[in-house]
Amino acid sequence: MSTYLTRRIGYMLLILFAASLMIFLLYALTPGDFVTSNIKLTAARKAELRELYGLNKPVLERYGIWIKNAFHGDFGFSLAQQKPVLTLFHEYIWNSFLLAATSTFFTWVLAVIIGVVSAYKQYSWFDTLVMIFIFAAMSIPSFFIGLFLIKIFAVDLKWLPPGGMLTTGSNAEGMAYVREVLRHMTLPVVVMTLLGIGSLTRYFRSNMIDVIKQDFIRTARAKGMTERTVLYRHALRNALLPAITLIGFELPGLFGGSLIIEKIFNWPGIGQLYMQSFSVRDYPLLMGFTMFIAILTVIGTLLSDILYHVADPRVKL
Repeated sequence: MSTYLTRRIGYMLLILFAASLMIFLLYALTPGDFVTSNIKLTAARKAELRELYGLNKPVLERYGIWIKNAFHGDFGFSLAQQKPVLTLFHEYIWNSFLLAATSTFFTWVLAVIIGVVSAYKQYSWFDTLVMIFIFAAMSIPSFFIGLFLIKIFAVDLKWLPPGGMLTTGSNAEGMAYVREVLRHMTLPVVVMTLLGIGSLTRYFRSNMIDVIKQDFIRTARAKGMTERTVLYRHALRNALLPAITLIGFELPGLFGGSLIIEKIFNWPGIGQLYMQSFSVRDYPLLMGFTMFIAILTVIGTLLSDILYHVADPRVKL
């Protein structure tokens, strides 16, 4: 295991170095930046700011400065927000994590339950309704579902707030603050769960159907085990093994934010900040966030490989 981890960490560092170079060049070679695109600044002020922030230096020299600072935990300074990039991450990323973690939990729980029952009752009316729901959830755009739920539950019924994280002017503290955040996050969590549950349910359903047909399941039934034990102790455990691979892709998704959902519900998350940075060409923030997602992706892939080996010792690292 130690040899494997050492080799993988070496590969990870090499991949991250290549990714950092590609990310920096992608934004650095894009025409324009925050200074040159700001029409409120005079030509003299633009030249002064470009000199101050080192934007007039050669690209490779700027990359060397950026990657050196990144190794010390400094991903740059947001010109649009006038704050360090890591400070902005701390302010916004946990709001996105709250939405993503909650919706991911409900998505996986519901997908496992529905997928198991649907596979066990294959071609029944329940399975047919599940398949119709799956394709509907995968086909309907997220903005349509979000706006439709806002119309029903916020505008017509007035049960839930239409957006934001807190009511405007709210000074709630303690449990009152928690309840207010829960009310505001209900609709975006429902939309994100509906969007994710379709493909994941289909994934678990197909895995369960394949496992149920295998010989060891027939052997377990022949031994007189209850159907509940056969399904959840033997079939489900083996059907979940391929799903471990998906965990590696969930990690960056937990912190990456949902661009469309956060925009629709005006949720103060990192996804909405990322989109705003695009419009003003705030490249330091864009580079820092993209590099952060690359780091999470590499770490998530390593974790999924290790967890797969732990769950199934037959798999060699």
